[in-house]
Amino acid sequence: MWVEDWSMQAGCRDTQPDTLFVKGAEQNKAKQVCASCLVRSECLAEALENRIEWGVWGGMTERERRALLRNNPGASWGEVLRAAKAADIRVTV
Repeated sequence: MWVEDWSMQAGCRDTQPDTLFVKGAEQNKAKQVCASCLVRSECLAEALENRIEWGVWGGMTERERRALLRNNPGASWGEVLRAAKAADIRVTV
């Protein structure tokens, strides 16, 4: 089920924001926060649709999101990720 107002259910809602806006190897720790999040797809769609450039969103770093955007320039990420979530498919780079 897709959650429009996802931020209140985010696994990181009680995490310090500085934890998710890190560089290098620290990004792997930030991505672990996302691993079991129930609204990971919604978060990722938000970052992709709004071209958010910094931080880990939906379990992806800014580099990983840029690669998705570059390889799929016309994608409607809300639709793509909504369908993937309904089919229980994980999007990877």
